[in-house]
Amino acid sequence: MARDRDRERVRRLPIPDEVTGDEIDRSVRQELMSLPKTLAVDVARNLVMVARLLEDDPERAYGYSRAALRLASRVGAVREAAGFASYGVGKYSEALTEFRAARRMTGSVHLWPLMADCERGMGRPERALAMAGEPEVRQLDKAGQVEMRLVAAGARRDMGQADAAVVTLQSPELASNSVQPWTARLRYAYADALLAVGRESEARDWFAKAVEADQGGTTDASDRLAELDGLEFVDALDPDAEDDDPLDTEDDDADDEVEERRDQA
Repeated sequence: MARDRDRERVRRLPIPDEVTGDEIDRSVRQELMSLPKTLAVDVARNLVMVARLLEDDPERAYGYSRAALRLASRVGAVREAAGFASYGVGKYSEALTEFRAARRMTGSVHLWPLMADCERGMGRPERALAMAGEPEVRQLDKAGQVEMRLVAAGARRDMGQADAAVVTLQSPELASNSVQPWTARLRYAYADALLAVGRESEARDWFAKAVEADQGGTTDASDRLAELDGLEFVDALDPDAEDDDPLDTEDDDADDEVEERRDQA
C-alpha cells in the first residue's frame, strides 16, 4: 500500500504531455526494459524532465530525480540521474551515495571524477586526491582523465597547495593545440591556478587561450580577461548604472540653463 501511495504521488508531478519518454538515450531505454512497460514510461518521462531542467532549474530537476528514484531505485541510469541532480543542488553526500550505487550496478568507472569531486564538496579533499591515484583513473577515457586532473588540482587548492595545483594541471592535454570539449575548462583552470600564485602575466595568456577554445560560452574566461586588462563593462539596460557620458552632462546643464531663463522671464 505504501508503495502504491508513493507511485500515485509521483504521477502528480507536472510533466508536459509532449514528453513521451522516448527522448532518452537508447542505452537508458534498454535499462528500463527490465521494468513493466507502464512503469518504464513513467520513469523515462521523469528522467527526461531531469535532463531538461538540470542546468537551468536544478531544484526542480532534483524533484523529478527523486520521483524516478522512488519508482525504480534498482536501475543504474536512475541512480546516476539522481546523483547528477543531487550534485547540481550541492547535496554531495547524497550524490556520492547515488554515484556509488550506479557504479555497482553498471560496473562503469566514468563517474569516478564526480565521486572524487563529491568528496571535495564534503570537505574531504585528501580523499579526492587519493582517488586521483587509484587504478580506476587509468580506465577512464581522455575526457574522464582530464576531469580527474581538474578535480585533483581543485583538491590541491582546497588543501592550500596552490603551487602544486599549477603543476597538477600541466599535461600534454594542456599543451595541445587541438580543441576538445574539455579544452576551455582545462585552460581556464590553469589560468586561475596561475593567478592564485601571482603569475598574472601567464594567467592572462591562458585566459586568452581559454577564450579561443570556449565556443559554447562554458566559462567566464572573457570576463576574467577583461578584468586583468582593467576593463569594466556596464549594462546599458541597467537603470542603476552610473552615467558618465560627458555629452549627457552637457545636455543636462543646458536644460538647467533654459529652465533658469524661463523662471527669470
